[in-house]
Amino acid sequence: MNAPFKTAADPAEAPLWDLSDLYASRDDVRVGGDLERGRAAVAELGSLQGRLVAARSDAVQLGQRLNKAISLYEAATEALGGLGAYAFLAASTARDDAAANGFEADIREKLTAVSTPTVWLTLEINALEDAEIEAALAADEGAARWRPWLRRVRAMKPHELSEELETFLAEHGPIAAQWPRLFDETLAALRAKSGKESLTLAEALNRLSDPKAAQRKAAAEGLSVALGERSATLSLVLNTVAADKALEDRWRKFARPADGRHLANEVDGEAVDAMAEAVAAAYPRLSHRYYALKAKAMGLPKLNHWDRNAPLTAAKPRLFDWKEGREIVLDSFADLGPEFSDRARLFFDNPWIDGAARPGKQSGAYAHPVTADRHPYVFLNWMGERRDVLTLAHELGHGVHQTLAADRGTLLADTPLTLAETASIFAEGLTFDRLLAEATKADQKALLAGRIEDGLNTVVRQIAFHRFETRFHDERLKGEVPADRIGQIWLEEMGASLGPAVTLNPGYEHWWSYVSHFVHSPFYVYAYAFGDLLVAALMETRAKDPAAFTPLYRELLAGGGTRTYVEALAPFGLNPRDPAFWTIGCKRLERLIDQFEALG
Repeated sequence: MNAPFKTAADPAEAPLWDLSDLYASRDDVRVGGDLERGRAAVAELGSLQGRLVAARSDAVQLGQRLNKAISLYEAATEALGGLGAYAFLAASTARDDAAANGFEADIREKLTAVSTPTVWLTLEINALEDAEIEAALAADEGAARWRPWLRRVRAMKPHELSEELETFLAEHGPIAAQWPRLFDETLAALRAKSGKESLTLAEALNRLSDPKAAQRKAAAEGLSVALGERSATLSLVLNTVAADKALEDRWRKFARPADGRHLANEVDGEAVDAMAEAVAAAYPRLSHRYYALKAKAMGLPKLNHWDRNAPLTAAKPRLFDWKEGREIVLDSFADLGPEFSDRARLFFDNPWIDGAARPGKQSGAYAHPVTADRHPYVFLNWMGERRDVLTLAHELGHGVHQTLAADRGTLLADTPLTLAETASIFAEGLTFDRLLAEATKADQKALLAGRIEDGLNTVVRQIAFHRFETRFHDERLKGEVPADRIGQIWLEEMGASLGPAVTLNPGYEHWWSYVSHFVHSPFYVYAYAFGDLLVAALMETRAKDPAAFTPLYRELLAGGGTRTYVEALAPFGLNPRDPAFWTIGCKRLERLIDQFEALG
């Protein structure tokens, strides 16, 4: 499809987005124009190469040159950012369209060719001494604005390579990206047989929440077969992505596979390890206990893995049309203040959301920022279930966060993963609280079950993913890991997290293969647990004084990437370096399980 998508006219139906705010089509003359704008900014930036180091003894001159260089780098990023976003957004709704996927790959290669000559900038900045940079920032107000961005650049100093190798890695990027492309196209083409039906991946995963056990079983078994048939391809993809990453990590002298992600997130690996260990230690009190209670509530000796997110009864759960979902989410955002709901409403009033599920559209959900001067887009596969309402809230939380941070500019708005999930998970929590408050007593147990399961999926399951990923990458350092061994690691980690009340049925050993983060963003997954536990601490703080909380929370989101997560949480009196900080969220989840058990 070479035309922009159009939003649905019926307010009760999930919309399609319209990407013409970016480009009218793949043939839009602005595509070439923005490439040229990017080239021009990169060329002007190139004229400064060598001049930063040359000015190191003159703080005023160095400050001026730093400000000009970084400003030009941001200008190039903004000229090219819309192109990358458009190509990805269009392809993600048409993974069965060879032309859309080819355009995405072509744009990625062109963007790399244009931007690669900028690799000298961070190398030259890191050739300067700390005292020289500090003097330059003190001497020039414009340069001082870039302190947070420079903080992140300087953190990479011990791991940078020569300009020649950095150029090679930048040019190699689009080639390496073909493996995630193969992953996406393989899963987009997947069809799981369920009785007489043929389900897409998104439809099969959604069917696992069906009130009828036979429907869940059929979908799960069909998906197991479909994933198993593709396990050779998908294990090759995962192994290759990991090997490529290991090669770069070795050259950059990262001690452990996750260290590059930790550095980008501005978080200590030891802190992540401590969080993962704390969650794993809580498995018996959280997931093991809850799934045993759920099995009892459903009248089952044990749950099958396809029952994990099933409704408690066979009664058909309430479905929400798009209009209802919209109003619930907007009302929830308004609980924080009118500005939050007003910003969220912009996504509905404009065609900035693609919600309709359809063949060829990739599974999952995301909020995609473009550049600071252009609005984000929200993507999800709306099926009308309660979880979809919460997913909508989650992605709009990201969207509102991105619009609040936009005033910082494109470079400074970029938020590390340690804070990037804050607004999304917070919005999800507010929306659940509203759903629970408005539910009848008869519905409260089902809602609590759903909220607990969402919490377990965000904290326990993502930490299990992280432990699986860590073990896989450690083994991959010794050689290629066969698909059956990957499946064995998966079963061990999932079994440990789910506990004895859940049976991992034959075929479940292949289910690692649909988790896109393992391929697209290695070691991303712990950010969900990090964010959930962080948000739990924030929500406990808000409960004490909601009025005082809102302006501090707005400031946190509007800060974008200008502060580390430790600095961002200090105004709330929270210290994430204290191990006790991570227990707040686990205890909050335990209290929900207590409520569930008390309802009988």
